[in-house]
Amino acid sequence: MYQKPEMILFDYGQTLTREEKFNPVRGTQAMLKHAKSNPNGVTALQIQKLADTLSCEIANALIGDNRSRNLLEISNYAFHRYLYEYYEVEFAESTEVMERIFWDNAAPGRPTENIEKLLVHLQEIGIRTGVISNITASTNTLTNRINELLPYNHFEFILASSDYIFRKPHKRIFEMALVKAKLSAEQIWFCGDNPICDIEGAYNAGMKPVWYTACMFENTGIAPSVPYLKIDDWEELIHML
Repeated sequence: MYQKPEMILFDYGQTLTREEKFNPVRGTQAMLKHAKSNPNGVTALQIQKLADTLSCEIANALIGDNRSRNLLEISNYAFHRYLYEYYEVEFAESTEVMERIFWDNAAPGRPTENIEKLLVHLQEIGIRTGVISNITASTNTLTNRINELLPYNHFEFILASSDYIFRKPHKRIFEMALVKAKLSAEQIWFCGDNPICDIEGAYNAGMKPVWYTACMFENTGIAPSVPYLKIDDWEELIHML
């Protein structure tokens, strides 16, 4: 028997939605079709080579050798601004539109099995919901995607780490959710697929973690080092509640 939470928060990728494996070259190719100026004739592969270099330099600057504990976020806006201004590429569409074009082509997604059933159930029994995602895309872009894929959601807020500096498992982004929810951590459950960012992060922030494993790309052998509930299907959570 579990005490019913006042609110359940969800991770986005591989939790609310199952995304295809990230393919940045495909996303860049789609973006370049909207370039109004590409004076150097740069290709998607050339851009990706620089993007990979920038990613390594950012990682070294932020976290050094501790690759699993990146606690700060660099926004897609800042990353792409450097990348494309470096090559003097200009686009006909707004930054937000280009961000969506890149993401829709680099990592298309679909709702995870039974997530819509769960969200309807939570609404019916009066459990509030929200989202915290480690993501370089903006909150607006993330919100648009969630609303397209899960049009009947009732999420009270959606937090993208790109707009809040801190990434899970850092407590700060969980604490921001508490401010928005106006609840104590003990009243909230957090569902996610990542054993460190989602499960250990939520537990250390005082929330009850629920490890959703159905969409993990591979079994890395890493399990959370804290107490948690484990589910493979959202119907299990419905039964728990």
